[in-house]
Amino acid sequence: MSDAIDLAAYLQRIDYRDAPAPDLPTLRALAVAHAAAIPFENLDPLCGMPVRLELDALERKLLHEGRGGYCFEQNLLFAAALRAIGYTVHGLIARVLWNQPEDAVTAQTHMLLQVEVDGDSWLTDVGFGSMNLAGALRLEPGVAQATELEPFRLLERGGEWRMQACVRGDWLTLYRFDLQPRAFIDYVVANHYVSTYPESNFVQHLIAARTLRDRRLTLRDREFTVRRPGAEPERRTLGDSAEVCRVLEQEFGLRLPDRAALQRRLDVLPG
Repeated sequence: MSDAIDLAAYLQRIDYRDAPAPDLPTLRALAVAHAAAIPFENLDPLCGMPVRLELDALERKLLHEGRGGYCFEQNLLFAAALRAIGYTVHGLIARVLWNQPEDAVTAQTHMLLQVEVDGDSWLTDVGFGSMNLAGALRLEPGVAQATELEPFRLLERGGEWRMQACVRGDWLTLYRFDLQPRAFIDYVVANHYVSTYPESNFVQHLIAARTLRDRRLTLRDREFTVRRPGAEPERRTLGDSAEVCRVLEQEFGLRLPDRAALQRRLDVLPG
């Protein structure tokens, strides 16, 4: 897959106005800007539409059509931008453990990135929805690392790593992974599974998330939640599909595809 991204269009989409350089401050700033500007969303699989991972499809959807996407789309686009700036980037794959037991055996359905900066390895991930990293973590186990929202940390045992976030005082595991770089085809296969398997959350439920500097916005079916550090979550249940669409547009900044078809699908969601 070509990484010849339109870097100017990408930087405009995420409203990044400085001259990018392959250093750590830029990596962190890009991750924060990306997470705020390009929301996590699953409208295509929810509506039975294919999810393409080729770079031209990602640019068209996420840069020019005002859409977002989930982990494979988000992190493949981010990786292409980072490589265009001059970073060395390796794609990794993970087993999600968020809201699962620590010993759960889940499929490899999440993508994250390992980025080399000045001889050090860093992890970044702009595609984990409600707990988006929106920053970069040094590849160092057992150390709490600050972000603009929650602290994150990495644990390592026998070559297996776990990404954790401190949520209201508790360290919770997001996913587990190893450091073996993955080929594009691995993401194509995993993407097909999560976007078409009948029991996939992305097929059954509406999921959207946006990570801003001071808060996290999430929408699952009709439950809209705002989470701020140190405060109780603010939740409200949305009414009809028209209200859901308004929230997607106004709070998540999405330009909606085929509104009538989307509303018909939203009409049969739980809640």
